[in-house]
Amino acid sequence: MLGVVENHSLPRTAAFFDLDKTVIAKSSTLTFSKSFYQGGLINRRAVLRTAYAQFVFLAGGADHEQMERMREYLSALCRGWNVQQVREIVAETLHDLIDPIIYDEAASLIEEHHAAGRDVVIVSTSGAEVVEPIGELLGADRVVATRMVVEDGVFTGDVEYYAYGPTKAEAIAELAESEGYDLSRCYAYSDSNTDLPMLESVGHPHAVNPDRALRREAAARGWPVLSFNKPVRLKQRVPSLSMPPRPVLALAAAVGAAAATAGLVWYASRRRVPYADA
Repeated sequence: MLGVVENHSLPRTAAFFDLDKTVIAKSSTLTFSKSFYQGGLINRRAVLRTAYAQFVFLAGGADHEQMERMREYLSALCRGWNVQQVREIVAETLHDLIDPIIYDEAASLIEEHHAAGRDVVIVSTSGAEVVEPIGELLGADRVVATRMVVEDGVFTGDVEYYAYGPTKAEAIAELAESEGYDLSRCYAYSDSNTDLPMLESVGHPHAVNPDRALRREAAARGWPVLSFNKPVRLKQRVPSLSMPPRPVLALAAAVGAAAATAGLVWYASRRRVPYADA
């Protein structure tokens, strides 16, 4: 258990969750690859790449260099995508694709933090078009996610804001200032060593299903290590969670265009193969 309900005479607190392999069992955006193919956004070759990428991601994630390659490939891949079409595809398939892969343990933690009076914030490198609906499904209070530049309703291919590594910690610091969070009393959860800055920024960091590097760091620093391994549909465990109690609010500083669906490109972390029509 996470302790007693917050004393509201004290500064507010929050729990910050990474998304992929922390709250859900797979990569959020890779999971939509088939839906994007059916919607005409990617071709058959890209679907095969994302299937392999999902395997690579689940096997060990990605280091800094691989994440940078992913960002480069993402920018080229999403150029010209219609933003509204992406949103519609995600909305139509969200419950079928994401609901079954939410960790029961993560859903329980979210409930406990809310019961204790803490805000819940999803902080993800994936794009806002994917992360924001998932945050709403989970009943999160706020979302921090990657954003791409949008002009005339389509993605230009330029990255406006990349929610990765140190920028996650910066976003958390901005939220703490705007919302009055006492970070020394806040919680954070992640599976990846690339999220060390985020974990270091709070008083109660937790490693969830950690990669090897993060497991070593957690052991050295005495951080709790959690194992989540029970994906479950929210409707089957707590029906109320399928109807979020409050709308998801975007990061206060994150105004402007929403993000492209990042992460279709883990394959590019292995090979720099240019995108071409099948």
